[in-house]
Amino acid sequence: MRIRSLGVIDDAVVELSPGFTAVTGETGAGKTMVVTSLGLLLGGRADPALVRIGAASAVVEGRISVPAGAAAAVRAEEAGAELDDGVLLVSRTVSAEGRSRAHLGGRSVPVGLLAELADELVAVHGQTDQQGLLKPARQRGALDRYAGDAVAVPLAAYGEAYRRLRAVATELDEITTRARERAQEADLLRFGLAEIEAVEPRPGEDVELAAEAERLGHAEALASAAALAHGALAGNPEDPEGVDATTLVAGAGRALEAVRSHDQALAGLADRMGEISILLSDVAGELAGYADDLDADPRRLAAVEERRAALTQLTRKYGADVAGVLAWAEESASRLTELDGDDERIGELTAERDELRTGLSALAQALTDARTEAAARFAEAVTAELASLAMPHARVSFDIRQTETTDEAAGVEVGGRSVLYGPSGADEVELLLAPHPGAPPRPIAKGASGGELSRVMLAVEVVFAGTDPVPTYLFDEVDAGVGGKAAVEIGRRLAKLAKSAQVVVVTHLPQVAAFADRQLLVEKTNDGSVTRSGVTVLEGEDRVRELSRMLAGQEDSETARAHAEELLATARADG
Repeated sequence: MRIRSLGVIDDAVVELSPGFTAVTGETGAGKTMVVTSLGLLLGGRADPALVRIGAASAVVEGRISVPAGAAAAVRAEEAGAELDDGVLLVSRTVSAEGRSRAHLGGRSVPVGLLAELADELVAVHGQTDQQGLLKPARQRGALDRYAGDAVAVPLAAYGEAYRRLRAVATELDEITTRARERAQEADLLRFGLAEIEAVEPRPGEDVELAAEAERLGHAEALASAAALAHGALAGNPEDPEGVDATTLVAGAGRALEAVRSHDQALAGLADRMGEISILLSDVAGELAGYADDLDADPRRLAAVEERRAALTQLTRKYGADVAGVLAWAEESASRLTELDGDDERIGELTAERDELRTGLSALAQALTDARTEAAARFAEAVTAELASLAMPHARVSFDIRQTETTDEAAGVEVGGRSVLYGPSGADEVELLLAPHPGAPPRPIAKGASGGELSRVMLAVEVVFAGTDPVPTYLFDEVDAGVGGKAAVEIGRRLAKLAKSAQVVVVTHLPQVAAFADRQLLVEKTNDGSVTRSGVTVLEGEDRVRELSRMLAGQEDSETARAHAEELLATARADG
């Protein structure tokens, strides 16, 4: 991760270990800016006050390794981002005026998309930024994941039944509440179908009638033209002296036939002249037949126009042409069958709804039972972890409750009561903490101080480790308010968590930092800024000196050095 012009950081590169990375340094050196930077990369709020004084903008760039096929990778690719060998490039820019821009895999994306990916990539636990598990809905999801198949199997069946019940209830509500509108629609459909049935239009009839009306309307002109054309081709019996085309062509043919044997070219022309003579005879014959068959009866024309008027009334209401009218009739008949079957459909839907509600009640009760059993185990495991994290008297528990309702449509029977239900069952799940004996259990967001809350989150994540964990956990001063043996236990548990995920911790405690696979030191230059060289990886002697400073405030104290080396040896032995 590269950070530029953010808070006290001028320009720095942070390289995190795949396992456990501890970020240390003097108070005010800018350690928390590492947490803030990661928050910006994951869609956190852009505060212009974070931009370094004198800079136009702050920029954070990161390389995140995302397994192929992971939900985050799929979502990023859907947004047009490109992965480079399983690495997703992310950048966030915050201007001094407050404008914010985000880029993912080389593409400009909404900041909201980064926040959407955050749930899949990082769990952040900070002094003022506790996320995720503080929300009851997320606590229920966490408990369900911990429970495994005991909840997953009935939850899948419940979800399917829930979706079907909502669909049935919606359809039933539509039929019953819109009964009057549906009855009116049915009457209109019946009227339209009756009109169409009375006329009985045939497919293509409007086109045929239009052509016939055109012909009948010009019958005299057509007959006259046909007679004149026939006379010109075949001659007029009343005018024996007249010249016609058939006679002329026949004479031309005879002239050519007489000499065709002397020239092949002329023979070809003679053949074509013969074809013309035959064609003229055929056309003349058809013209004679056309004139004889032409119906000039005005009564037929009146009947055609009357029929066309009837069809026009239908096309004006039900379709652009007769084909459209017939299509409307087919669709309307189907719709009318559906509307006429409302009473029967209402009975079917009511029976299915009641059956689904009964099944849903049983599945909701199964979910409650499975969650209650898993909650007891989960709470016991977290409480045991807290005992080693300087909270020996703290007790964690789950409050699993249902909200009763008198609304029959919104409730199902669970344990003899009608309770509200939703997509995940009827249970409201909340994680409670009693920090000391005699204290009433309260929601963890209200029942713990900042340091206690971070430790509760650490205990939860340790218990969660291996149960669908997120790839990265970030803890900001999870060790606040503890020291000594408790601090060692915190370091030990962070190292345990790092065996199944990447863990980044901002810490003041050497006991915690000693367990890290990589320790980063954040330090300012003389002008008060953190430059690229201001975030360094500590190894060997440098790490011993930093742990000594954290122990005694003196890098060269022999006692502190011995203690630092002992801490490192203890951590290595545990690893």
